[in-house]
Amino acid sequence: MNHAEWKTRRHRKLLSEAAEDSPEYDRLYEETELAHDLGQMVYDRRTALGLSQTELAERCGMKQPQISRIEGGGTVPTIPLLRRLARALDADLSIDLTPHSDAA
Repeated sequence: MNHAEWKTRRHRKLLSEAAEDSPEYDRLYEETELAHDLGQMVYDRRTALGLSQTELAERCGMKQPQISRIEGGGTVPTIPLLRRLARALDADLSIDLTPHSDAA
């Protein structure tokens, strides 16, 4: 199963648990999308560096299943863990809060 298939299965499972017109559905949808996007970024960077999940885990003091869960969108890491992942991936971590533009 590839990364996209895993995302689709998890996404469908989460969304099926909430009614489509509820605020809970919107929240789950956004969280699932965020987790997937973050997992895809970690996966893309790891594979670009030619690292296995085990090698990445060793670089940041984690276990391989934890890397797998992050890449699969199954969890969103804490900010300190994101920092460790970024260092292990020879990447910069940036988090911004960008104000919404006002519609005139």
